[in-house]
Amino acid sequence: MLDTDKINQFAQVLDEAAANVKAVGQISKVQSFSESEAYAIQFASMQRRFDRGEKFVGIKMGFTSKAKMEQMGVNDMIWGILTDAMLIKPGTTTPFSKYIHPRVEPELCFLVKKTIDRPLTKDDIPSYVEGVAAAIEIIDSRYENFKFSLEDVIADNCSSTGLCIGEMHPIDADISDLKIDLIVDGEVVQSGSSKAILGDPWESFLAGSRLASKYEWKIPAGSYVMAGAATSAVYLKEGNKVSAVVEGLGEVEFGV
Repeated sequence: MLDTDKINQFAQVLDEAAANVKAVGQISKVQSFSESEAYAIQFASMQRRFDRGEKFVGIKMGFTSKAKMEQMGVNDMIWGILTDAMLIKPGTTTPFSKYIHPRVEPELCFLVKKTIDRPLTKDDIPSYVEGVAAAIEIIDSRYENFKFSLEDVIADNCSSTGLCIGEMHPIDADISDLKIDLIVDGEVVQSGSSKAILGDPWESFLAGSRLASKYEWKIPAGSYVMAGAATSAVYLKEGNKVSAVVEGLGEVEFGV
């Protein structure tokens, strides 16, 4: 078992890797640790950011593809923490120098209407969700060569790095099978469907409420829940213009 000093040591390594934009070796290569210890490292690493003034703005879901879960040998999703420093305003640019080896994924994003403090059910959705939007996530592993174990990626805040969220829409339409395109420099580089997100993105939202509650985190009103990737991720390059187009939810874009 990892003691508090070890947890804080690994949290510092990952936090400094992100801050210094410099990849590090996998923690699991030098120290074995459990999934719960991985979350303890994640939370300690993010606490360092909060102590520097960053604000919690929501959570992101990972491994929301059944194929990805099988690939990683797991039977549940993982989740990471989003802060205000990760937000990219639509239509603006983000400096490439902030990232190590970034990739982009098209997603759906939910806006929380009422503080989530327990696992929710489908019947709770209208009371707890304000809207849904097209979104793009930047993932950027702090590990060399973008290689990691399950525990490594959880400790690294599930590679959470950036998010760009489009206009919110009411949740009165069916979002279970929306066409989604990821466009880079005017070319469609990935196409998929919201169905790729656990068969229905609402399942990802509900899983987020369950996992956050499991680790005693509340998701305040006004926060975001990023539902997970609808297509494979694509490497981001300096100068790229990236957009995601989601059927019925419009387009969101940013530049690098």
